[in-house]
Amino acid sequence: MANQQLPILEVHTPSSSFAIVYSNSEDSLETLYDKLTRKLYNEYHGQIVGPGWVRYSWNDSIWNLDDESDYTIFVWRQKSVEAGQRPVLHVHDPHQPLPSAPAYQNPAYYKFKPKPLPATPPHASPGGSQKSYRSGKSRKTTRSDTKVAIPDHRKQFEEFHSQNGVRTIMGSIGPVQNVRMLLKNGYRHVYISRKFALRHGFIPGDAAPGHYGYSGLVNLGQWPIKVGRTKTMHTVFLSEEAHFDVVLGRTFWETRQIKVDPLDLTDVVCGDTGEKIDCELVILKDGKGQIVTVT
Repeated sequence: MANQQLPILEVHTPSSSFAIVYSNSEDSLETLYDKLTRKLYNEYHGQIVGPGWVRYSWNDSIWNLDDESDYTIFVWRQKSVEAGQRPVLHVHDPHQPLPSAPAYQNPAYYKFKPKPLPATPPHASPGGSQKSYRSGKSRKTTRSDTKVAIPDHRKQFEEFHSQNGVRTIMGSIGPVQNVRMLLKNGYRHVYISRKFALRHGFIPGDAAPGHYGYSGLVNLGQWPIKVGRTKTMHTVFLSEEAHFDVVLGRTFWETRQIKVDPLDLTDVVCGDTGEKIDCELVILKDGKGQIVTVT
């Protein structure tokens, strides 16, 4: 009898790892969510896995698995992998902070994977020729040999996101929970959009230009902003930002001592508490499908 491999998917959360039985031909995005919900019932206290929870690794990058379009690409990509290989799923509630030390951090989860050490030049062997190693030709050859080749697709991916992707995180402001916020230190203060302010009562519903008007920034006073497990107070301004409800500028970065990795745009740490924050890159497009640059 032929040895048939059980079709499984490896799954990693910030604090655990497991596998589930999965078939491209028999499963769907809905059944995949359902299997993950049942497996994670205790870890996430009965929360239902859905859009925003699941990502998968592919070609050294992390991709969202939020809707049918994402799932179609996910299934199609598996047709090009070698037999016995599968993408690896990474699952976490986007509204919950990631565990911080000394709590256990699963090194298989993509946020906690150890970063590769930089290559170091080789040392001359004790019995080798000192003169030959120190020659200009030898030095040039040694440096060339120690360079780590970066795949073209990785370069293109990082270049694309560094130019067009913006960091967003989930948090709360005042009484409003689960707000996606733009994290950008190119802005000076913390801002909320006019539509968001009207919808949640930060300004009166009958506000008219001239009172909460369009002639400049309006100071809405101090409001608590909670990101991760920590709540801090910030002066909030009304703005005409059309793309995001809340913008966290330099005053927030300085208060929370935000640290980011220039090579991994999703690596965000709050230096005041050491919390690692779940960050998602967002690429904005207009009605014609053209990329909108957030300056």
